[in-house]
Amino acid sequence: MAASDTTANEDRTRVWDLIKDIRMAMLTTSDARGAARARPMALANGEFDGDLWFFTRDHSLKTQEIARNPRVVVAFSDERKQHYVSVTGAAQIVEDRETLKRMWSEGARVWFPKGVDDPELALIRIPMEEAEFWDSPSATAVYLYGYAKAMLTGEPPELGENRKVSF
Repeated sequence: MAASDTTANEDRTRVWDLIKDIRMAMLTTSDARGAARARPMALANGEFDGDLWFFTRDHSLKTQEIARNPRVVVAFSDERKQHYVSVTGAAQIVEDRETLKRMWSEGARVWFPKGVDDPELALIRIPMEEAEFWDSPSATAVYLYGYAKAMLTGEPPELGENRKVSF
């Protein structure tokens, strides 16, 4: 494997490491006029295979919007750790019962009380095309340093890491 392949794989793994514990994300679709619409969604992934998975109702406004325009953005934020990730991809609605059963967890019952056999239950699958992440140190001392540097030099500090990752 070439060095650039290793770096790309490490970056992909890094993206998953940043988002795997952030259970709620904001899924942005486009409405009929093309305006962006965002809503919170619970990540259904237990493991990562390059796709993001979310449970949904089969006949919901978001599935209609995805059918019209599958281009979506998913934003993850963990303010406590200063981890921020934005993912783009083309969403698909998955109604396959075996996949629903494989992805099901009892935590989803909060939103889908009829369980995995609910005929309206579906999945949104988003094959990740590109992600961008911001990973900043979260210690108060780092922020104080940044503030002091900005005050003394007039320049913002370069803290943390920002990278674009292709999948």
